[in-house]
Order: sequence, then structure tokens, then C-alpha cells
Amino acid sequence: MSAIRLLVLGSVRQHGRAHGYQVRNDLEFWGAHEWSNAKPGSIYHALKQMARQGLLHAYETAPSTAGGPPRTEYEVTDQGTEEYFALLRQSLTAYDQKLDVLSAAVGFIVDLPRAEAVALLRQRVEGLERWRAGVTEYYTPEEGPESLGHIGEIMNMWVHSADAGAQWTRGLIARIEAGAYTFAGEGDPFADLHLTSREGPG
Repeated sequence: MSAIRLLVLGSVRQHGRAHGYQVRNDLEFWGAHEWSNAKPGSIYHALKQMARQGLLHAYETAPSTAGGPPRTEYEVTDQGTEEYFALLRQSLTAYDQKLDVLSAAVGFIVDLPRAEAVALLRQRVEGLERWRAGVTEYYTPEEGPESLGHIGEIMNMWVHSADAGAQWTRGLIARIEAGAYTFAGEGDPFADLHLTSREGPG
């Protein structure tokens, strides 16, 4: 799965309608250009591709009063909304995704009801625990990686990664259950982010 689809759909959905520069600006505000493939070219390509796929509706707007070419504004369709929430839920539960996919999902987790977010994160922990159990059928961490030669360091790295991922996820669950953040149905989940939408080329 690519993080860019989730990031772009989520950003457009926040605005209601958005042009490419607004989406780019949002994702740069999040630092997504540093931890994902959300580079300008990828963002504009994703917008056009998802419009062709029926996930976004494209509107041609008039040129700005300052001159320049017309902008294209995008709006998430019903099909796009279904795709967005399917990607979001899958990204939160899948334990074998790259960190950029998980990062994108955490960025939009507040679009879900609080109870559902917790349930999905618990599924993630269960998946990590199952995966770790599978690895340790062949590798016993207590014996140390040397027991398998230097290749044991690979297994050691993945076991540590699974442990760290589960620990972080449990911490997030605890913070959410304790009332952290604003989730769907509780107010505006993104009100505290102060996302900007500077004018610029579209």
C-alpha cells in the first residue's frame, strides 16, 4: 500500500474542496515530504489519477485575479470516501506495512470514532504478537542472535521491531482511552492543528 493515496484523500476531505497547492501545503506542514513519498510531483500525480478513478471530482476554476492559469480543485466523491476509510482502517491494523503508511494512518486516526480507533489498534497489537510468536518458533531471543550466527541479527532486529511496535501501540491506546485528542463525533478533530492554506500556484 502507498501512503500517498491515504494522505491525499485525507487532506482533500479535510478541506471539502482543495487544489493541489493546498494539499501539498498541508502535507508539508505535517512533514510528510520527509517521511513519505508525498513529494510535489507525487501529490499532483495522485490527484489526477484518483480523479480518473472516480475517487475525486475535479472542478476547473477561474484564473486568480492576479493572473495565471486556472486551478483545478478536487472534492472527495462517495467512492473516494469509502476508499479513504478502507485505507485508514487497513493501515491501522496491518502490522507489516512500512512506517510511512502507519504514519499517514495515525495522522487521520481522529476521523474515526474513539472506540473504533482503539479496537483497530488492538488488532494491530494482536497481529504483532502473532507475528512475533511465528518468528520465535525458529529463533529464541533469550539465547541471543549469536546462536544462529550473524544471520541471527536479522531475526533479532525484527523481534525488537515487533516489541517496540507493540509497546508504542499500547501506549497510544492508553492515551486515547484516557481521553487524549478529539475524535469523530466529539468536535472538530483537526481544530488544534491550525493547518494553513497559503495561496500559491495550483
